[in-house]
Amino acid sequence: MDEFTGAVGGYDGGTAGAGPVDGTGAGGAWAGPAGTAGGAGPAGGGAQAGPASRAQAGPASRAQAGPASRAQAGPASRAQAGPAGGAAAARRGRGAVGAAPGGLSRRRLGARLLALGGVLVLQAALPGAAGARGNPAERRALQGLKLRYGSARQAGLLEKHLEGVAEEARRFLGPSPEHPYYAGAVVLAGRGRTVALHRAMGDAVRYADYDGRTDRVREFPAAERIAMAEDTVFDLASLSKLFTSLLAVQQMERGRLELEAPVVSYLPEFTGGGKELVTVRQLLTHTSGLRSWAPFYQESTREGQLRLLWSVRPQDTPGTVYRYSDLNLIALQLLLERITARALDTLLREEITAPLGMHRTRYRPPLSWRRSIAATEVQRPPWSGLDRGLVWGEVHDENAYALGGVAGHAGVFGTAWDLAVLARALLDGGVYAGKRILRPASVELLFTDFNTAFPGDDHGLGFELYQHWYMGAMATPHSAGHTGFTGTSLVLDPSTDSFLILLGNSVHPVRTWRAGSAPRVATGNRFARAVPVRTRHGGPAWFSGMTPGGSGTLTLPPLTPTTAAARLRCALWWDTVPGEGAFHLEVSPDGQSWQPLPFTTVRSTGGLAEAWPLGRADGWSGRIWHRLEASLTPWAGREVRLRLRHAATGRYVGRGVYLDIIRVAEPGRLLFAEDRPADAARLEARGWTRSTD
Repeated sequence: MDEFTGAVGGYDGGTAGAGPVDGTGAGGAWAGPAGTAGGAGPAGGGAQAGPASRAQAGPASRAQAGPASRAQAGPASRAQAGPAGGAAAARRGRGAVGAAPGGLSRRRLGARLLALGGVLVLQAALPGAAGARGNPAERRALQGLKLRYGSARQAGLLEKHLEGVAEEARRFLGPSPEHPYYAGAVVLAGRGRTVALHRAMGDAVRYADYDGRTDRVREFPAAERIAMAEDTVFDLASLSKLFTSLLAVQQMERGRLELEAPVVSYLPEFTGGGKELVTVRQLLTHTSGLRSWAPFYQESTREGQLRLLWSVRPQDTPGTVYRYSDLNLIALQLLLERITARALDTLLREEITAPLGMHRTRYRPPLSWRRSIAATEVQRPPWSGLDRGLVWGEVHDENAYALGGVAGHAGVFGTAWDLAVLARALLDGGVYAGKRILRPASVELLFTDFNTAFPGDDHGLGFELYQHWYMGAMATPHSAGHTGFTGTSLVLDPSTDSFLILLGNSVHPVRTWRAGSAPRVATGNRFARAVPVRTRHGGPAWFSGMTPGGSGTLTLPPLTPTTAAARLRCALWWDTVPGEGAFHLEVSPDGQSWQPLPFTTVRSTGGLAEAWPLGRADGWSGRIWHRLEASLTPWAGREVRLRLRHAATGRYVGRGVYLDIIRVAEPGRLLFAEDRPADAARLEARGWTRSTD
C-alpha cells in the first residue's frame, strides 16, 4: 500500500477486482456456490418440490357470518399530505438508488413512463435489475429451474443467524408482552434459488372460543388441536392486494389498461365528489384520496354493496395525500373484471397461480382443505362487525366475506412455499420454471417508488417499499413487500436476491391480543444479519452491531500531523435507518470536546467522490464498501484525537456499520495504521466488535 495515496487494502476503486466481498455479488466477486446468479444463491440444479399437500377432509365449519374491521397491522392509517418529494431521497442516504443510463433514476423512469400515458409497452428492464435481459438469474428461470431446499451455506447465508430467524419467530409464541402474538407460525427464508429455512411452530388451530368480557378463551382439547405444519394454508389477508396489482399490470402489458387513465373511463359508475379524477395509478399507490374503509358487510345484496362504493366520495383531492385504503383494491377488482369479462378468482388462477404452479393458493378454499388451514378469529361484536364465532377455512375480513369471499383487497389463501415461488418469479424478472407472468420492465415498476411526494410512504404498483416498521433491517431502497392483517408478511430484497415470508395466525383467538409488527421486525433483522458482509482481504472488520439504541466509539491515540496534507483514510460500509442512525467522524483537541470532521467517500467500484460536510453518513451505502477520506489540514502542527462513532437512536435499525483498515498518513510518514500491532493496541473500542461477516 502507498502510505499516502491511500490505496487502502483492496478497497481502492481504481484497482482490478476492487470492491469488497459482501456476499451479494455487488461491488466484487462473491465467493458463493458455483452457478449462482450474481453470487446470490445456490446452483440451479434439479428442482425440488415444495412441501407435500396435506389437504384432508374436515368437518363442516363451526361458524357462519362475520367482518373484521380493516386495520392495517402496521402504523395506523398514515394519511399524510406530501410536500414536493425531494426529501424521499434524503431518507435513503445518498447514492442509494440505482440509475439507468444517463443518470436516469428508477423514480424518474417511472415518471417518464407516466408521461407516456401510462401504457406499459416496455421491452427491457433497467440495467442491473434482477430481471434485466440476459441476466443469468432470468436465463436460469427461463430454463425451468425451480426453488429447492438447501443449506445456509448453499444459499450464501450464515447458519447461526439464519437459525436465529426461527428462534425469533418462536419467541412470540410466548407472552408478547401479555398474550402470545400468535398461536403458531410458519417462517420461510431463502436466497437465490435455495430455500434455506422453512420451519413451522405452534398451533394452526388452538382456541375454540373467546369471551371478550373476561378476556378468557376456551381451548380445544389437546387431541383436537392441530399443530402448525410447513404446508399449512393461511388466510393471506392484504397480501391479496399484491395479486390484484399483478393482474392489473398484466393488463397494462396487453394494452387493455393505462396506468394514468381515469378509473371512470373503465367504470362509468365511478363518479361523484371528484372520483372521476382518480387514476389507475392512484388506486395502486393508495393516493386516490378515498377513505380507508367502508362497511360493505352491512349491505345484504350485491347491488347495495356496489351502491355503497359508487357513493363514496374522496376525502381529499386525488393525488394530494397517501391513505392506505381497501377501497382502492376493491375498485381495481371491479375494473379488472369489467375489462376482462372474467371474475377475479378466475384471473388469479389462469394468469398467476396455475402458470407458476402455486397449487395451494386460491380464493375460497374447498371444505377438504379445512384441516390444513390455520384458524383465525372468534368474531363477535364489538371487536368485529359480524357474529361468526370461530372463523376457520373462510376468509377473515368481514368485507371480503360479504363480497362472497373474492375481493381485490383480501380473500386469497396460500402457503409459505407458494409465496416463495411468487417471490422468486419477481426477483427473476417475472418468470419461474420457464413460465413468464410479467415482463422484466413491469416488475421494475412494481418496485419503483411513485410516492416520492409522500416521504415515508414509498410505494410501487401494489408493493410497499423501504418500510423498516415491518421489514426490519431487510429494508433497503430496493426492498418490496406487504403485510396482512391476519399476521402475514412477505419481503423481497433484490439487492441481496433474498426473500423472507412470515405467516402467523395472530388474530387467533382475537385481534386485540396482538399489536404492532414485532415478530416481523425481529425476523427481518436476523435474516438481514444472515447475509454476510465480507472484507476484500477476507479478515475481520469493525462492526457496530444491530441493537436499537446502540452506540459505540473507536478512538485513535493522540496524533500530531506535521503537514497540511495529512489524511485519515479507511474503508466504510453502512446501512442505517435514515434520520435514526448514522456513522459519525469526529475530531477533538483534548479527547473531551468533540466536533464533526467532514469527509468524502468513493465507492469501491469507482465513481466520483461524495462529500459529507457534517461528518456523518446515514441511509444505505448500496451494499458496497466505500473509501473514506478526511483532511486534517486545520490540525497541522497540533495534537489531535480522532474517533469513529456509530449511533442508532430510533426504534428500528439497519444492517449496521463496518469499518476496516483505519490509517492516518501524510507524505512520507504513516502516523497510525490499525494493522500494525502497536497501533492496534492503542485503539480504544467501545460498542464495536471485530467481525468476519
